[in-house]
Amino acid sequence: MKTEPMSESYFYILLCLSKGPNHGYGIMRMTEELSEGTVKIGSGTMYGATSNMMKKGWITEVVSDEPGSEKKRLYCLTESGTAAFKAEIERLKRMIATVSE
Repeated sequence: MKTEPMSESYFYILLCLSKGPNHGYGIMRMTEELSEGTVKIGSGTMYGATSNMMKKGWITEVVSDEPGSEKKRLYCLTESGTAAFKAEIERLKRMIATVSE
C-alpha cells in the first residue's frame, strides 16, 4: 500500500499524542522538546492540522476531567491515527534503510 508522505507537523502531533492525550499548547511544547528545538508548530498550523486530522479520523477531542480545564481542547489519537503514524514510521525506516545499504 502506497501512502503519501506525512508533513513534519502532522508527524510530530501524532508522535506527541502517541504518548497520551494532550492539548494544543502541550503538543507545541512537546514537539519543540522532542525535536530539540528544530521543529516549532505555531498556533495557526496547530489549529489547521488538528482540524484536518479530526476530519481524517486520526485524532478526536476528549473531555478533560481536570478542574478548570473545560476550555482546553484535549486531543487523543484514534486507532486510525495510530495506524497512519505507524505506516509513516515504516515508510521512513524504508527510506533510511535504502540510504544505509
